[in-house]
Amino acid sequence: MTELGNRLKEVRKEKGISLDDLQEMTKIQKRYLKNIEEGKYDSMPGKFYVRAFIKQYAEAVGLQPEELFEEFKNEIPSIEHEEFPEQITRVQTRKTAAPDTVKLMNVLPRIIVVVVIIGILFLLWFIVSSFAGNNSKEKLSSGNSGNVSVQQGDVKSSDKATSENTTGTKNTAKSTKTISTETKKNANQQTGQKLEAISSSGYTSTYKLSGTGQFKLELKAKGGQSWIQVKNSDGSTNFQKLLNDGDSQNADLTKQKQVTITIGNTVNTEVYINGKKLKYDIPASKEVRQVIVIQFHATQTE
Repeated sequence: MTELGNRLKEVRKEKGISLDDLQEMTKIQKRYLKNIEEGKYDSMPGKFYVRAFIKQYAEAVGLQPEELFEEFKNEIPSIEHEEFPEQITRVQTRKTAAPDTVKLMNVLPRIIVVVVIIGILFLLWFIVSSFAGNNSKEKLSSGNSGNVSVQQGDVKSSDKATSENTTGTKNTAKSTKTISTETKKNANQQTGQKLEAISSSGYTSTYKLSGTGQFKLELKAKGGQSWIQVKNSDGSTNFQKLLNDGDSQNADLTKQKQVTITIGNTVNTEVYINGKKLKYDIPASKEVRQVIVIQFHATQTE
């Protein structure tokens, strides 16, 4: 067993993470994780994958991969360009074709300018045409006395349209008032929301959510990967997945009375309840893997 393997194994055990848990968190086969701890790099698919698997292992247990690579650079095999997997080579090939895209971006501003000029010319033509048409109507009106009754009809139509617009405005105001009332009601519900930690033991903490009629959960990964699992009141799994850096997962748990959330890496995971960030009762630096139980006491709404 190498010094790096010993270091990773010790930290994993300190965090209370088994190899099965680590396999779920990283999606790396258990035998490869064991090979890393025992320093059996020759049994791995290749040098590139050795470095990639070590990086994922380190992030899952809360270590900095860059520091490990520097500290144990004599143990970790180095890689050459030709040893990269085929899929990375294809990515580099696509990057080589980027100059074509650059050419398109150079031409695009000219196309936009031409479209804008055409739009301005069309607008000028429309204004001139409308002005000329209005002058023609005025001349026809001055030379024809029979247009008086038509104009009166137009006035009546205008009065009718004004009346309809006034009615529509009143209805709109009434609708806006109703929406404002609903918005104010929802705001009052959010204001009364209370989330408090009621107990904690080991790596498990229990919270009580009250003062609200809804329970919406959002989990965000920031700074690295994190494996998460959410279970309903009856013990069934609502969802479980591995979040990469920048990923998020939402769930509406309003119908649940109790929810159990298992987080593989709390250092890289933020928890939001109805848009409000949860503060870990057990510091993430103390316990990377935590189980959070939330008891939901829903407020009855009218």
